[in-house]
Amino acid sequence: MFTELLVCLLIGGLICFLVQRSRKQVLKTEDGWWGPGAPPDGGEDVTIHPFKVSTSDKELEDLYTRIDQTRPVPSLEDSQFNYGFNSQYLQKVVSYWRHEFDWRGQVDKLNQYSHFKTNIEGVNIHYLHVKPKKVPVGSAAIPLIMVHGWPGSFYEFYGLIPLLTEPTDPHDLVFEVVCPSIPGYGFSEAPHKKGFDSVCAAHIFHKLMQRLGFQQFYAHGGDWGWLVTTNMAQLQPKTVRGLHVNFAPPSKPGLSMALSVMLGNRFPKLFGFTDMDVQRLYPCMDKLVVESIKESGYMHIQATKPDTVGRGLNDSPVGLAAYILEKFSTWTSRDFRNLEDGGLTRKFSLDDLLTNVMIYWTSGCIVSSMRFYKENFGKGLNAPHSKMTVFVPTGFACFPNELMHTPKLWVKQKYRNLVTFTPMARGGHFAAMEEPQLMAEDIQKFIKLVEKKKQQ
Repeated sequence: MFTELLVCLLIGGLICFLVQRSRKQVLKTEDGWWGPGAPPDGGEDVTIHPFKVSTSDKELEDLYTRIDQTRPVPSLEDSQFNYGFNSQYLQKVVSYWRHEFDWRGQVDKLNQYSHFKTNIEGVNIHYLHVKPKKVPVGSAAIPLIMVHGWPGSFYEFYGLIPLLTEPTDPHDLVFEVVCPSIPGYGFSEAPHKKGFDSVCAAHIFHKLMQRLGFQQFYAHGGDWGWLVTTNMAQLQPKTVRGLHVNFAPPSKPGLSMALSVMLGNRFPKLFGFTDMDVQRLYPCMDKLVVESIKESGYMHIQATKPDTVGRGLNDSPVGLAAYILEKFSTWTSRDFRNLEDGGLTRKFSLDDLLTNVMIYWTSGCIVSSMRFYKENFGKGLNAPHSKMTVFVPTGFACFPNELMHTPKLWVKQKYRNLVTFTPMARGGHFAAMEEPQLMAEDIQKFIKLVEKKKQQ
């Protein structure tokens, strides 16, 4: 009896030690220099410059010439989007792009918000900074950084921003929003040196928020934005007041995850699995393995030899559009693979989709955006941040058509202070762009709860 009690005490003490040890873990990183050559003597230039998106006749003439010279390839009969972007429908998209799409009008739309650039660690960082027009008396706007992913851009948030900065419900919080472009994406300068991964981006974005005068702030992200904002929470947990994400694939599968995969179909309640969890996870060979293989070919290319395919995409606007827009089809709903038009305009307008493509085309960033995969996966799957849990208050929006379904049990393994877990009514991978109202409501719900707890 005494021996058993002693063993229990030792095990309990070990568990407490490990838990406390993980609580004290903070991700470490150092300042870098990502500009060309060696860093200059003297301190860093902290000047912030206004920036406007622009275009020119020359830029458009070059685009139209390249579109006119494209060489169509017929799709296989009855192939829909199962072989990639259907060539017949691509010709319709390209025709609209060439003859009807108003890029100058979309440039004006992009410039409806204030854009800026500032140099951090040798690269010029582009960002939007949207301040609310009205803040209720006795309250202050809540700072929020929102980070995009691939093949998206800051434009993904254009439907979401006004819902956060100008809410119609007087009981809603009012936000001051910062949307940066990850270095190598959009109008942020690409790193000139190897090794720029998500932790480096997180470090730079902390510097950006500090430069803008924010001592504490909230963060939201999906796709790569999920990882960058998660790293921000790991780097400076006292600075990030709360973290909201809509994508959280398991980084280090553990015993509980393995058991839940093996037994969850038969004993779902044992693991807290809902009907949606069971539907999205089983049969696990089809849902977790086969589906992942079907949709991850691009990832292997970009994680190994991004410059090879990237060079072709950088030369061909039609190739670039096919490569990017195929993701907005399949990642919005897997069922769209079986449609002749890929379901593209069921959730998005062609104007919005082509605006995102044009951000990649005009900035020439497709190669550098793809390199982000190489930098993150090239270091292996054992990066320090992948083994670290997050104790910053976290909210997770679980969209039903997300690429990888993550049950609450799996999310809590990484995010130990999970304040909200919301099964969303609809939506896929590009949720902020597809369902801005639902996303805004969940961000509001999560941050209201965190703010309420802080006031208690």
